Amino acid sequence: RIRVFGHDRSQIITDFGEPFELICHFFKRAEGAAERKSYPRAGVVSVFHFFCTFVKKYKAEMKLIVFVPCCVDQFSPTTAANLIKLLESLGHTVEYNSEQTCCGRLLYDNGNWDKAKEIGEKFIDDFRSADYIITCSTSCVGYIKNNFGKLFFNTANHNSYKVVRDKVMDISEFLVSFMHKTDLGSEFPHKVNLNSNCHSLNEYNVEEETKLLLQKVKGLELTNTGSDNFCCGFGGTFSLYNEPVSAALAKKKIDKVLSEGAEYIVGNDTSCLLHLQSYIDKYKVNLKTIHLVDLLMYNK
Repeated sequence: RIRVFGHDRSQIITDFGEPFELICHFFKRAEGAAERKSYPRAGVVSVFHFFCTFVKKYKAEMKLIVFVPCCVDQFSPTTAANLIKLLESLGHTVEYNSEQTCCGRLLYDNGNWDKAKEIGEKFIDDFRSADYIITCSTSCVGYIKNNFGKLFFNTANHNSYKVVRDKVMDISEFLVSFMHKTDLGSEFPHKVNLNSNCHSLNEYNVEEETKLLLQKVKGLELTNTGSDNFCCGFGGTFSLYNEPVSAALAKKKIDKVLSEGAEYIVGNDTSCLLHLQSYIDKYKVNLKTIHLVDLLMYNK
């Protein structure tokens, strides 16, 4: 256990993240040089403590604006409320812009790029002032990060879209990769199957972050065998235009989940969960769906 000026280096990395491994290395060398009296140790210690204090203060005071996707807003508003409660429980000040609307994904996927661009411009304006944009939809984040460039490259919003693209993240990425926090003190005494939706795997892979969060939930048993990551059948308007195929995929997914003994299907995307829940309700299957955010806040 290497210590830097009395601080456990592993704890520093936990608090601030892997990029600070290099900073720790620098200060460790500086500490050695100070001990050899190359320059005053007190000065190096002061800079190191200022650095740690500054980063902690920045992470505590950064401006977080919550983006609530259409499906969550219309069909699962409690998930949005739980997202805000979760962030506030970690000491963050959270803002909600009531003027926010859709990110434009549905229009983009259906070929209406002009309207998608118009809505995308509003999205950029709505969230321009945020330090970070936190949401609960891997589908929306994947779209913004991968497709905004196709709409705004070499336009008046060329630089703005890049800033927003880099600021937006799903709650799973924010907690694990940014805040380096996996144990939220959550409890959920049930057998759970993780539905890693297509967008969370192909456009914005946060499957491992999600698993890390679930593994820290007390009483939770993850039933996935690792071989069942196939489409649930939603696919946006695919479920409307190809209902028989969509329902068949939902049945295949649910049959697999039941065979593994799960009581709940958990996911990062409300739209896929709604699709599966509609099949569950229609055929009275003994199974439930729950969003990751709602699961993490289950006992709070």
